[in-house]
Amino acid sequence: MGFIIAASATLIGLVLVLLKLTRHFATPQDLPFAAGWIDTLSIDRYRPMLRLLDEPDGRTQPGLTPKMAAKLRIQRCQIIRAYLDSVHDDFKQVCTAVKVLMVQSKRDRPDLASVLVRSQIKFACAVLMVQLQLVWYRYVSHRFPSW
Repeated sequence: MGFIIAASATLIGLVLVLLKLTRHFATPQDLPFAAGWIDTLSIDRYRPMLRLLDEPDGRTQPGLTPKMAAKLRIQRCQIIRAYLDSVHDDFKQVCTAVKVLMVQSKRDRPDLASVLVRSQIKFACAVLMVQLQLVWYRYVSHRFPSW
């Protein structure tokens, strides 16, 4: 029974991520209008997410009830999804800038186009993996603490 629930949750997560990816590739992308937009990009914005992921989930905390632990997992997933949305927006903006540079270039750059497509595929796969791990963390991992 537990396997069916885990498989169903994973399948639902996969479908949701695929729908999001479909929307990403189907919607037109905005151009970066301001010349200094790249100065706002920084990995430092995402350091709190790394700390959040490094923190223990509180299973060993005295007095932590299963309801409190579930609420903590939900909150962490919401925060990480917000960070993922921000990372996605930054990546989309960088890809758009590269596309604009390619279109405006006087020289064809099929090598750059190929790298861009591969990068987008790798990014989409990485986002999918994170989404699946979030589903696992949220719904399944607490049932198998030794994993």
